[in-house]
Amino acid sequence: MQHPLCRLHFRGHLGPGKHPLPLAQVLDDLQPWLARAEGITLSGGEPFDQPEALLALLRGLRERTGVDILVYSGHSLETLQPLLQQAEGLLDALICDPFEQQQAQTLVLRGSDNQRLIFLTELGRQRLSTYQRPLHHEDRALDVMFDDDGSVWMAGIPRRDDVLRLRDLLHDQGHQLQISAHTSRRR
Repeated sequence: MQHPLCRLHFRGHLGPGKHPLPLAQVLDDLQPWLARAEGITLSGGEPFDQPEALLALLRGLRERTGVDILVYSGHSLETLQPLLQQAEGLLDALICDPFEQQQAQTLVLRGSDNQRLIFLTELGRQRLSTYQRPLHHEDRALDVMFDDDGSVWMAGIPRRDDVLRLRDLLHDQGHQLQISAHTSRRR
């Protein structure tokens, strides 16, 4: 699930700016999916920009499920330490550090190789340690979802510039794709 707001604005970052939802609504909307979930991932914007809301969400999720929870952050582990102490036992793993466009993208679950996968609980280590490795071709998969209103959502970590290539292909066919990545590179 994607956290709605981010103030970090990394070049090439894909996080959209959305409107906030009440926590009870978010948890109610997730309830039907939690029984089938193998794990939960919270990502961009920047979840730690609203620490009280993040802690409340993590508590609500922990009350409803025992699956692992992975959180992405553009902040460094060192910056997040005080918040992670408050969230002890609520999240199992963290991918941290800023996305850096100029860095290689050869590690699983990371947009750039400077990002670290940190295990915060034994559950996180058990469930996610297989992702502490180089990226293989078969790892490059995106989930594509279609909403009733015609919106298309993608989940996953695309290869660098894949979304821009998709935008250009759709444009050539007369369609419009709005993305937040590389807004300065417009057709």
